[in-house]
Amino acid sequence: MDSLTSVHLFFSFSLLVGIAVAQQNQSHIISLGSKLSPTKPPNSWPSPSGHFEFGFYQQINGFAVGIWLVSQPENIVVWTANRDDSPVSANSTLELTKDGRLLIRNEQGPGRLIADVSDAIHAASMLDSGNFVLYGSNSSIIWQSFDFPTDTLLGGQNLYAHNRLVSSVSRSDHSSGRFFLRCQSDGNLVAYPVNSSGDSDDAYWNVLLSNNFAVQLSLDYEGRLYMKDGISNYTISKSVNSSAPAEKEVVIYRATIDADGIFRLYSHHFENSTASTMSTEWVAMEDQCDVKGFCNFNSYCSSSDSKGDCYCYPGFVWINQSEKFLGCTLNCTEDVCRKDLKIYYNITAMDKTWWGDFPLSVVPMTREDCTRSCQEDCNCGAVLYAGENCEKYKLPLRYGKRNRNISTVAFFKVIVGSSASHGDPEIVTEVKESLMVVLAISLGSITCVCFAFAVSSFFIYRNQVHCYRKISENGNLGLSEEFALRSFSYSELEKATNGFQEELGRGSYGAVYRGTLQGVGKNIAVKRLERVVEEGEREFRAEMTAIGRTHHRNLIQLLGFCVEGCRKLLAYEYMNNGSLADVLFKAEVRPVWRERFRIALDVARGILYLHEECEVQILHCNIKPQNILIDDSWTAKISDFGLAKLLPPSQASTDEGVSEIGGYLAPEWQRKTVISVKADIYSFGVVLLEIICCRSNIKIDVPPDEIILSGWVQSCFVAGELDKLVEDEDVDFVTLERMVKVGLWCTQDDPSLRPCMKDVVLMLEGTMEVPVLPVGEELD
Repeated sequence: MDSLTSVHLFFSFSLLVGIAVAQQNQSHIISLGSKLSPTKPPNSWPSPSGHFEFGFYQQINGFAVGIWLVSQPENIVVWTANRDDSPVSANSTLELTKDGRLLIRNEQGPGRLIADVSDAIHAASMLDSGNFVLYGSNSSIIWQSFDFPTDTLLGGQNLYAHNRLVSSVSRSDHSSGRFFLRCQSDGNLVAYPVNSSGDSDDAYWNVLLSNNFAVQLSLDYEGRLYMKDGISNYTISKSVNSSAPAEKEVVIYRATIDADGIFRLYSHHFENSTASTMSTEWVAMEDQCDVKGFCNFNSYCSSSDSKGDCYCYPGFVWINQSEKFLGCTLNCTEDVCRKDLKIYYNITAMDKTWWGDFPLSVVPMTREDCTRSCQEDCNCGAVLYAGENCEKYKLPLRYGKRNRNISTVAFFKVIVGSSASHGDPEIVTEVKESLMVVLAISLGSITCVCFAFAVSSFFIYRNQVHCYRKISENGNLGLSEEFALRSFSYSELEKATNGFQEELGRGSYGAVYRGTLQGVGKNIAVKRLERVVEEGEREFRAEMTAIGRTHHRNLIQLLGFCVEGCRKLLAYEYMNNGSLADVLFKAEVRPVWRERFRIALDVARGILYLHEECEVQILHCNIKPQNILIDDSWTAKISDFGLAKLLPPSQASTDEGVSEIGGYLAPEWQRKTVISVKADIYSFGVVLLEIICCRSNIKIDVPPDEIILSGWVQSCFVAGELDKLVEDEDVDFVTLERMVKVGLWCTQDDPSLRPCMKDVVLMLEGTMEVPVLPVGEELD
């Protein structure tokens, strides 16, 4: 009887324990219909121990959904859902819907899915391991956050060959950052900059294994970080505090690739539910400057006590002083390889400097010959000189660093000035003899200048009096050509154009005629505006004054206007070489590759001025090759800017308006949504692809898959056949690929995916890396 009683008591006790455990687990099961809010309780679902929580957390100017380790003095985010999506507003909700979906809802739209699963979700749970799981109908796990790591591995989590850890932007911004760690199928664990090609030359840290089996990286609950190939385990690191924790102490380990690109192993010790301490158990590398890409293009890293800081090379300035990770750009906007431009250089040396890239050439020569060779080569931006080897490099420079252990000396061509010329570039070097000669000539010249100034002042004064008298006699309130817009009469422009006889072209705003100003002999282009808003004379003059205040080398200069009742005319400077459409599509000999690249940059810089640099932001709304003119020096200039305000509000949405733009129109025009500067960027993307290929956006007499230019370019890019886009000519294929990628980004259907014009210019110049394009169905 006693033994039977004992057995009965044992089973009774076991049953009670099982019921208690089940009740505890059941209390942390998240059922269908559960919701979270960013600002009102509940805003998270905790794990049973309370060490991990899943829900909303603050990020930048909104909220993100993720998993964090509850810690002091601040929580540690270990996983983020849809990390590169925009933060959501305070009015959003996170819901495990009754039809079995986990998504974020807001006041507009259907919501964003957190987990894409084929089966319906029946429940969810936040586990004590830090793993958030979703259960199917038979209580099996159909999705878990451990399968989709962001920048962190937790105890019990694996990183497989098809996944990678990507660093966060910063401690407060958990979107994808600049570095990633990949467990490669060749058996190696390697860290790279995100914008690199992923070749061995771009790697800055690795663990090399001899086996060629698919491997995985694992972190166990005792803090041991190791790799395994299915047969053996290879320990990378284990916690220095791997001894058994004290009674009631909980230790949680995490391995994170931090925002600075360094892979670290951390431990978090919890003595109770609230108090915790964090320790760094292991670091993959000590010096931040050993991380390739820690400082971006044209900048270098210098470290003190293993902490790195970034600096610009001589002759460069920060793209954004507050965001140094963007790198530096040349303190000059000129194309240094233009034949019609003299460039003045200083040669500046910097010792103990190195960068990682492929040189233009490596030739043994003396130090003096090395710098001279770079001076004479417009493609050479800087030189590394080590021993007797002269390594010339093209800009931009990447992976730069400087420390006392480096023996190479760098030389930079620092631009100090430029002037228009048809001769070869002139070089000025920092030698004392040259400086003395310049000073002597300058002192002698001052005397001559003073004498010439005294003599010329009299003639200038007399000429000005004559000009003012002439203006007064004409009764033109001023507006001299040199200082402001001139107000023409209709009869003046009618006479200048010989009765509007020679028509140069016709566009959305009216016809353009060639004319010559009487008495001056200056050629002008006169646009007779048609179908514009019937506004008052004062309002029209105000619009013309705003356009007249724009001054940029890549914008057509408005010389004057005429407004007499319903007759409105504009007078522009005349361009002898016609429009970009004439140059690309009609000329017998098309421009060479270098000229086309410079034209593309000219157009981009002109649009950047309209969008961000002039007094009032101007949307062009009609960018196409017919509205881009070429002057005598082959500089591209944008015309018809600022005139979109003059069209009736319904003009852009009419069938006629759409047909006139002919393929350059952004999709949002047809959707009748809000129009922003991104519409101009779409049009520029189409024009950029036309400049690359020297053909129009829509062409009929070609194979069906080449009719739409953007679709054909996309196909060639995906197939790696960019050579099909250009005919036999001397093309820089690195620049070609960069221009194609920029053009494809600009022509994305979604305006939010298109870059701003400043980034377009920087990417075309090569001072900013072009982001990796989506492929397959994601590419518009």
